[in-house]
Amino acid sequence: MVQLRLRQTLNVVPQGPIRIVSMCAGQCRDVIGVLADHHRKGDVTARLVELDADLERDARAMAEDAGLELDIVEGDASSTSAYAGAVPANVVLACGVFGNVNDDDIRGTILELLSLSAPGATVIWTRHRQAPDLTPTIRAWFAEAGFEEVAFDTEEGTSFGVGTHRLVGAPHPFQANRRMFTFIGDGSAARIETSAEPGAADRGLESK
Repeated sequence: MVQLRLRQTLNVVPQGPIRIVSMCAGQCRDVIGVLADHHRKGDVTARLVELDADLERDARAMAEDAGLELDIVEGDASSTSAYAGAVPANVVLACGVFGNVNDDDIRGTILELLSLSAPGATVIWTRHRQAPDLTPTIRAWFAEAGFEEVAFDTEEGTSFGVGTHRLVGAPHPFQANRRMFTFIGDGSAARIETSAEPGAADRGLESK
């Protein structure tokens, strides 16, 4: 679903350079899977930030196999400094983040997205819908911050949610050295656990 929304977004971005940034990018399967055969890949520069060295190494190998030159960085995605020189971006991915941080950090990150985004930028984010389902509140926070909802996707019988929002308000100037969020584990501490296996609901969104 993330790939679908990313592909649709790239299809409608105006002609010219396209900047993508991705937080907690994992193996970058969402971006690589779309760019590998997308007609706009030659227009794209991408900063993909991942703290885990093994995942970052895997992502580099996958990008090379796909013939893509991407700026894949081993670094702390929670710091705005990780995106210096790569913003303002036309597309921001915050996937596998909101299920692993507290509510205040989610709202704070949404506000910080204003400093990472170009006018009209699209943000794609994920969050589980397990009780208590915070996705309606997250969608409202995006609206309050000046984002218009393009889509909110889920499927019957699943707990995932994928939000796509376009910035219609004014972006903010970029500020380095600002911390957006702090991870609190595999997600089990961020919600009421309803799965027999802690963190199971989020892993599918984080294997990117």
